[in-house]
Amino acid sequence: MQSNGNKVPTFKHTEEEPVSDLENGTEGSSQILLAGEASVVLDRKSRIMGSNEAARRLFGQELNPGESLHLEDIIQGPYLTEAQSALDNALGKGEGTQNLSAIAEDAQGNSFNCLYSANPIFGPGKQVIGVLLCVLDADYGAIQPRPFTDPSLLPQMPTLGFESLLEQLAEGIFTINSRWRIISFNQTAERITGYQRAEVLGRFCWEIFRSDLCQSDCPLRLTLETGLTRLDQDVRMLDKKGTKLPVLVNTSVLRDRSGLVIGAVESFRPLMEMQENIEPSPGKPFPSDIIGKSAPMTRIFQMLPDLSATDVNVLIQGESGTGKELIARAIHNQSPYKEGPFIAVNCSALAESLLESELFGHEKAAFTGAVRSKVGRFELARGGTLFLDEIGELKPELQVKLLRVLEQKVFERVGGTRLIPMQARIISATNRDLAKALREGTFREDLFYRLRTVPITIPPLRERREDIPLLIDHFLARLNKKYHKEVRGLDPKVLRLFMTHHWPGNVRELERVLEHAFVFVKGPVIFLNNLPAMDEFFQERKVETLSDREIELDRQTIQKALNRTGGRREEAAALLGLSRTSLWRKMKQFEIN
Repeated sequence: MQSNGNKVPTFKHTEEEPVSDLENGTEGSSQILLAGEASVVLDRKSRIMGSNEAARRLFGQELNPGESLHLEDIIQGPYLTEAQSALDNALGKGEGTQNLSAIAEDAQGNSFNCLYSANPIFGPGKQVIGVLLCVLDADYGAIQPRPFTDPSLLPQMPTLGFESLLEQLAEGIFTINSRWRIISFNQTAERITGYQRAEVLGRFCWEIFRSDLCQSDCPLRLTLETGLTRLDQDVRMLDKKGTKLPVLVNTSVLRDRSGLVIGAVESFRPLMEMQENIEPSPGKPFPSDIIGKSAPMTRIFQMLPDLSATDVNVLIQGESGTGKELIARAIHNQSPYKEGPFIAVNCSALAESLLESELFGHEKAAFTGAVRSKVGRFELARGGTLFLDEIGELKPELQVKLLRVLEQKVFERVGGTRLIPMQARIISATNRDLAKALREGTFREDLFYRLRTVPITIPPLRERREDIPLLIDHFLARLNKKYHKEVRGLDPKVLRLFMTHHWPGNVRELERVLEHAFVFVKGPVIFLNNLPAMDEFFQERKVETLSDREIELDRQTIQKALNRTGGRREEAAALLGLSRTSLWRKMKQFEIN
């Protein structure tokens, strides 16, 4: 085959003008659309009239109309006479020839077994105007070729019984030959990728999977080059729609009876099917997920765009129920990592003996009960964000390992020796006073400063009461949609209770109280009797019955409302859900000037 240094075939150009197109109504012209065969239409002088995508893939370049295609550029010498005879029969006698076998060369100069056919194309008056040459790469097994002159050149591929077994497996399975062309593709692979078998057979594997490792550390390439089996490799591939799909890959070689490597097999399964408790990122930008107009929340909103544009470590502090994970998701959803996964880990919810395995993963037999290798959250978060909630509960020995990961950007699975790169952003959160934990020696100072490159402190709900009406409207809209009701608002007595309640559970408690009310409300307004059966919600609190602590809390609440409104009592009363007279009476009782 004539080729340049890259083994791409070159075609001779003739000076005569070619036939520009097929005549209307010619027989066989529609065959050029066949996807499984490399199809080329030649005129009577072997000039290219047209070709399909399969031909351009096989020959490695555009087959431009008007250029000459010579059989010696495709078919190897011993088979050339038979191929030329087939073309002569088609052009001279108008007779087609089917299922001839030969050894051909692809664009890289590699030999492969092929089946080909040559069929005449008729124009007006049944005159032969050209020939349709179809070449099928027989190595990928779409049809069985007849015996070759040199049987040793024909790869001994898996038998039909073995292929039937592959169809029953729960993992996606595909095999390639030594020239990287896909030769089998099971039903599970079809389901996972969205491709049908007919679309991938004969294609290069990297054309289909388009993974982040195809051009660098491809597990299949390493297996073919070294003969070593690769297990549980974390890969990000694209499905047919272009959606990024994290999969766990295993690879091994295929050998013939003599031990010669003739290809490789890869199995893969989606990582998300292994981790049922991982919720996907909802994909909503801020501030629609986060409600507030108070000064503390406004400052946080102003920080988020700059934080999202970088990959610095962020430490979010705040009481339980303030919305720390919402802030973390907002940063992720506007960051360069938004196309990757958002993996949340609650460091206090996992048993101490399992936490290390959950974070870093483990190898098979690393400990009792480890019957197979497992991918950890650090690997699952690759290309995305790892959210470490309740980081203050992390044990000292795991603090050391986490610090090493943050410093060196690599980690090992439990029981493993292979270094795995850390390729995710870290956002952590805690409801503990880490400054106090540092003084007590229960949290490492070096880890603390690694995690809090940028700290964010979310105020409790009692310190941003002006956000309560906004939160109420937000939750009413959500709950109306969920329960198919039309609740428009709260009774003034209920609103007054909400504005003065201490809210130890913060925004989460407010949401739960409203959802409780939705279960029992019958009309458009939520009343006191719809609230949970607790003293602070069941009846209006009377100042005379409040404890000293509750009096102090109420005094602080009123004073803060007056401060925020610049002493304007009417605005402060509206903020607290009180009438102006009631506010004046309480100010007198608490001796507030």
